[in-house]
Amino acid sequence: MGNLQQTTEKIKSALTSPDIITFEFASLDGKKFAAVYLDGVTDKHLLGELVVKPLRAAKVGDGAGKVASLLASPEVTEGQDLNDAVAQILDGNAALFIDGEDAFYIIGLKNPPGRTVAEPPTQIAIKGPREGFTEDIKTNLGLVRKRLKSERLQVKMLKCGRQSATSIALCYLDGVCPQSVPREIEKQIAANEIDIVPDSSYISSFISGRPRSLFKRCGTSEKPDIFCAKLCEGRAGLIVDGSPIAITAPYMIVEDFQSAEDYYITSFRASVIRALRLIAVLVGVLLPSIYICAQLFKIQLIPVKLLFKIASSVSGIPLSPSVEMFFTLFVLEVLNEASVRMPKYVGLALSVVGALVLGDTAVKAGIISTPAVIIVAFSAICLYTVPDLVETTTTLRLLYLIVGGSIGIFGIVLLSAFIMCYLCTEQSYGVPLLSPFSPLVAGDMRDALLKSNLYSLGRRPKTLKSSNKTRLKGDDR
Repeated sequence: MGNLQQTTEKIKSALTSPDIITFEFASLDGKKFAAVYLDGVTDKHLLGELVVKPLRAAKVGDGAGKVASLLASPEVTEGQDLNDAVAQILDGNAALFIDGEDAFYIIGLKNPPGRTVAEPPTQIAIKGPREGFTEDIKTNLGLVRKRLKSERLQVKMLKCGRQSATSIALCYLDGVCPQSVPREIEKQIAANEIDIVPDSSYISSFISGRPRSLFKRCGTSEKPDIFCAKLCEGRAGLIVDGSPIAITAPYMIVEDFQSAEDYYITSFRASVIRALRLIAVLVGVLLPSIYICAQLFKIQLIPVKLLFKIASSVSGIPLSPSVEMFFTLFVLEVLNEASVRMPKYVGLALSVVGALVLGDTAVKAGIISTPAVIIVAFSAICLYTVPDLVETTTTLRLLYLIVGGSIGIFGIVLLSAFIMCYLCTEQSYGVPLLSPFSPLVAGDMRDALLKSNLYSLGRRPKTLKSSNKTRLKGDDR
């Protein structure tokens, strides 16, 4: 591989795309070099300043040892073979080949396009840090290292995707996270081969164990402060290159009822808000089905004065209560999907038209009743108090509506019992999804739906089985 011309031709035969650039230059004493890089991903300015300029201004002579000493980049490694060079070039680094030498060097000059750190759109906080993850894995790891300046923090780089070769950072605190968790995650990722991994949701499906389940088994976060806090509790985390959403495991459903802001406000206020979220989700899931069930089977569930109001509103409606509710939910989902997918300003106008004009016109035309519109709208608002569970709760709302309209209150109770039994048997890396309620772990209840003060959280959650139990050393107040 010592002939520079033959080497570059081999690289060009393997990388035929025109955005693979080969830049040839010579040192002061005539030694020839060739730098091969990927245009648009490799930083050309740094390539010129740290590689080309020092070599052009020096007498290299024979041997590759002096070349390495002249390279000003802090990321210089000696390549193994041409396959290694091809992989590194496609990853965004530069490969430097030397005429007459078998050795070549990989220079870390990757600088892919990306956006700056900003507040995430789905996890907005009034109090607390406003930094959010981006699509660049190095930036995200920097945000994590910024908060966890610990020698215990371990970052293991993995690859997934036959064509994309997506970088994945497996993060955990050594001595805090059980060793079985990162080992099992790594095993699950290695066992799945796919062409491309465009987002962390693909990896979440790989490591969940039950990808067809209605309930997820991995936590997600767009904020580095939440991610680091979960690592310190004893979880493992995954940061996927190209995705602003990080994954954590093991996962408990109670996590989604918690918010980062809960830890920056008083424990009393945080407990009230968490209870409010739980009540809102239950109302959002059950209200449409209970309303239909009361109309069709148990009219006595509705207070008399409210019953007269509903009777006057639904008189003359051509649709049955079940069909009316299904139709209203269908219209809501269509409007929601269209407002999200359409251009920003058109989507805003569509929301106004759909909510005011279409809804008001449908009620006046006698197609749907006013209570149905109110119940569906309130149900949708309640579900978005816990945005990470919207996918699951929307499906559950539909299931409850089907059984409530078909069987009545007995169907609602039966479906609730089935869901609870199902959740009691589900686990995420050995941790029950309903922890710390089932099984009941009294110590972990201090930071479940109710939040105790900071001094009461001196121990890490027992459910996560961390070998290091102590989280806070101080006065027990």
